Amino acid sequence: MDSALQHITERVRAAAAAGTPLRIRGGGSKDFYGQTLQGDLLDTRPLAGIVSYEPSELVVTVRAGTALAELEAVLAEKGQYLPFEPPHFASAGATVGGMVAAGLNGPARASVGAVRDYVLGVQMLNSRAELLTFGGQVMKNVAGYDVSRLMAGSLGTLGLLVEVSLKVLPKAVAESTLVFELDEAQALAQLNRWGGQPLPINASCWHKGALMVRLRGAQAAVAAAHKTMGGTVMDAQAAQLWNALREQTAPFFQLAEGESLVRLSVPDTTPPLDLGPTLIEWGGAQRWLKLPLAQRPDLGAVLANLAGHATLFRAEDKSAGVFTPLAAPLDRIHRELKKQFDPAGIFNRGRLYPDF
Repeated sequence: MDSALQHITERVRAAAAAGTPLRIRGGGSKDFYGQTLQGDLLDTRPLAGIVSYEPSELVVTVRAGTALAELEAVLAEKGQYLPFEPPHFASAGATVGGMVAAGLNGPARASVGAVRDYVLGVQMLNSRAELLTFGGQVMKNVAGYDVSRLMAGSLGTLGLLVEVSLKVLPKAVAESTLVFELDEAQALAQLNRWGGQPLPINASCWHKGALMVRLRGAQAAVAAAHKTMGGTVMDAQAAQLWNALREQTAPFFQLAEGESLVRLSVPDTTPPLDLGPTLIEWGGAQRWLKLPLAQRPDLGAVLANLAGHATLFRAEDKSAGVFTPLAAPLDRIHRELKKQFDPAGIFNRGRLYPDF
């Protein structure tokens, strides 16, 4: 065990013995996400470095405190990337561990999958200061409960990530962004029609009467799709557009005082909800609302018949709760998992739910 891991292990052991909560943190790029942070800071950045990378096998193993930008640069040298486009939120300090723990994805999520779909294995510390290993470095490595992917989106409440093995993919040969003038209902209907066709649609975004669709794949496939779909090609500004969506630097995401950013996850066939200023991604499945916090609707009532969930993504006041309350069976599973991995109750206490 190297000195950095040894030091962190001792911190965990001491915190568990004293019952002192720990706030696991990498670069801090996602400090805004989730409930209010609690506990003594435990910096994961000393756990840095790429452990192994096999471009021919499309697998990389990296320590959790490694800068996400560093990993992406190494992959780019071999013409490979993380297809789910994890956001950095304009921070050079975003880490691989934070990427997995937050479980957030960029514009391509609907077509390529989520963070959890690319997690092959993890090494982690539980609150007994035990170093545990789950999964491996190949796709067919799961027998029993898939703990590795369970860590994606857990916001550090189950344990401290030490090392992660990820599947990566080659970058697409061709890419093109098409623009269509459509209102919200027309855009949703069109996206659903295209969803039933063999088109290389990689990402989509609708806002203020404009639908943008990104195509990725073989040159012939992209050209054929453009011919079938029509639209106007966006050239110089396309990369800037998708990066602004990924990093939430687009004007829509700039909040005035008292405003909140709400994320709705709903079936992509859901019609317009007419709840306020809206930006739509993921073929209709992810809908962003920008609302004054005082006027935030009862999202539980809105989503009651939609099989979706809501997140108060950014807000000054989180007292009303950040995540949609879990149904009783799921709540019980979450709490039992927490007891198993964090029996001392010290990891990121209250980050997902105030009493969790």
